[in-house]
Amino acid sequence: MTTLVIVESPGKVKKISALLGPSFKVAASVGHVRDLPQKEMGVAPPTFKPSYVPTERGNDVLAKLRQAVAAASNVILATDPDREGEAIAWHLADALKIAHAKRVTFTGITKSAIESAFAAPRSIDMAFVRAQEARRVLDRIIGYLVSPALSNRAGTPLTAGRVQSPAVRLVVDRERAIAAFEVTEHFGAELTFQNQDGTTWCAVWDTKPHLQDGQEYILTPDLARLVADVQSVRVTHFENTSKTKAPPAPFTTSTLQQIAGRKLKLTPKRVMELAQRLYEQGAITYHRTDSPNIDAEGQADIANYARNAGLPLADKPRTWKAKQGAQQGHEAIRPTHAADIDAGENPEERDLYRLIWQRAVSSQLADALYKVRTATLSGSVGAQVVKFVATGRTLTAPGWQVVYSDDSEEDDDLQESPVPELKVGDLLTATNGRLLIKHTKAPPRFTQHTLVAEMERQGIGRPSTYATIIDGITQRGYVTTQEKGHLIPSAIGESVRDALVGRFRFAELDYTRELEDQLDSIAAGEAEYLPTVAAAWLALEVELKQLDNDEINIPIAHPCPDCGKALTQKKGQFGLFWSCTGWPECATKLPNSRGRPGARKAPPQPTGIHCPKCSAELVRRQGTSKPPKKGVKGKPYDFYGCTGFPKCNATYQTGPDGKALLPETSPL
Repeated sequence: MTTLVIVESPGKVKKISALLGPSFKVAASVGHVRDLPQKEMGVAPPTFKPSYVPTERGNDVLAKLRQAVAAASNVILATDPDREGEAIAWHLADALKIAHAKRVTFTGITKSAIESAFAAPRSIDMAFVRAQEARRVLDRIIGYLVSPALSNRAGTPLTAGRVQSPAVRLVVDRERAIAAFEVTEHFGAELTFQNQDGTTWCAVWDTKPHLQDGQEYILTPDLARLVADVQSVRVTHFENTSKTKAPPAPFTTSTLQQIAGRKLKLTPKRVMELAQRLYEQGAITYHRTDSPNIDAEGQADIANYARNAGLPLADKPRTWKAKQGAQQGHEAIRPTHAADIDAGENPEERDLYRLIWQRAVSSQLADALYKVRTATLSGSVGAQVVKFVATGRTLTAPGWQVVYSDDSEEDDDLQESPVPELKVGDLLTATNGRLLIKHTKAPPRFTQHTLVAEMERQGIGRPSTYATIIDGITQRGYVTTQEKGHLIPSAIGESVRDALVGRFRFAELDYTRELEDQLDSIAAGEAEYLPTVAAAWLALEVELKQLDNDEINIPIAHPCPDCGKALTQKKGQFGLFWSCTGWPECATKLPNSRGRPGARKAPPQPTGIHCPKCSAELVRRQGTSKPPKKGVKGKPYDFYGCTGFPKCNATYQTGPDGKALLPETSPL
């Protein structure tokens, strides 16, 4: 008899099997095996108890796992170490009827990590399960209730989502801020000086003493031109100082997506795919994390590598303050073994691994050290004193930069510049003066990786969901991507944003952040599932009623020719057709023509023949019946029917001369 270990990804099976040995059998759930049903909401008040069904793939997976469970002496659930993994473990235990299920987690697929995890199995954390369940149910409630309301208004499928809609809003609001931005032209001045060795350095005019109250810029060029013409200046202050620069923190999920997007030109979705493979290969620790800190084992591993490689270690292991709301369930992303400089099975994987390696290793190295010179120069324009400031730096000890190049995540006003050694009182002559004409810039459009940064800043979603959110809003056409990678909202994306904002709380950024805090509280055992879900349901009920009463401007894909409201596609007894969403006030129906509303059928021509049964007029009906099945042609028909239908269902055959064969001629 063996111990059955169930993990999520099939990609982990081979590696974990090799580490555990022959007394263990490793199988994969291939992600989720159960979910809410596809064709119904699957949750309802007052209990809001979810109704789970096997996923399409889950049926086969569960059947195989049942056989494996029956053949095993022990079962251990080793799904991913996050809330979603905890929920998957519970679904497996429930569906497979595993009593007192044992749970282990590990953040790296290494022998030491797995041995440590298997030495201390635990029970399933139901607080984590409830938090994930609340997230899934809230997503379903919002999508299931709001999406149809929007779709009916537009006559085309539209979707709303708890995190999708705020993400669309960010892109729309940024585009509108760009359109509304007014450029401000302002002015400055710069003097250039030459050293004896021919190198040059610059001093910039300090405009602050010349600004009026509430003014940010010099708005006219007159004074700036005069300042640029100053040639003689005196040194009024000079100092030599040193400045240190610490390395950036190791990668979290969010920062990995951002920096890999900028440096490697990878989308968040692609970054997560590659990171998943590296994790499954045992090359990196778990890649879904919002902790910026490496655990003690990882710090020791990096320190040992750095000492052997002759790299300058920091005086003590470095730690960083996590962002507000960070779960910090497990450590930052790092190589499982710092001595492995390269890993990955293809160029993309190797490039991403190298970036992770550099960021993690550099995080534990010494600061970079700069020698900094600052000079204040004073001149005059008429009776008015003007000041110039020159700052330069020289790198004296690269520290962590021997491993990782500065990715300019922080603003740095210290530029490399050969400012010479000066003394207070020295008189200097500028070799050149330049009028600076500047323009304020509109906020930049988002790219996928800068949208990730903004979602994290606003508290929208969780790092593990960013790639899915962005993929969703682009796939649905609410946001499009330009050649340079800039995200642009579509007309329908703007309309959906306007329909939701001000009407639904879930479209408000503060609410989204607060809801994430509530989910965190459930995971921590400080809040409960039912009150959180019930409150969201009640709010949506009120908001949906208001939506029915509001006039909102959503572009209508196919307007009704009679009342202007949206036509929507429906399935009837004889196939697809288009019906007005204004029913019952408007009963317009149109045939389906290749997925679009077709033309109205012309009314039958009057015949002047009266029905023998009810005296209503008969009309001639000709055509071909709908095929009974694919590959079979429909049958032609030609008959006379009563216009009194359905009260009178009389029909009469058509004779050779095209006239109706009435009862006195040839009874039917």
